[in-house]
Amino acid sequence: MQYLISVVHDEASLATPEEHAAIDVFNDRLQTEGHWVFAGGLAAPDTATVLDNRDGASLVTDGPFLESKEYLAGFWVVEAPDLDVALKLAAEGSKACNRKVEVRPFLAG
Repeated sequence: MQYLISVVHDEASLATPEEHAAIDVFNDRLQTEGHWVFAGGLAAPDTATVLDNRDGASLVTDGPFLESKEYLAGFWVVEAPDLDVALKLAAEGSKACNRKVEVRPFLAG
């Protein structure tokens, strides 16, 4: 099963060099152990563009969808046999990036 591990951040600062190094080690481990699917860091919320085309008239807005102190700073998509393994990986990812994380399973099929 695949899980999304979202990295939640609440400051404007990006990862420190030490955090980047720890994230690289964690990423290498995910790949070596067969859990890696995909991962990435995201630019600051003020670089976002929101599009809403629900009524057929596309509305484009600069900036984040929500005004919030916390924002999605990055993510991992991992393969894990069950939630317990995903939570263990998430705890290790949280320690590596020094941020809170949220774990959510992808819907099956």
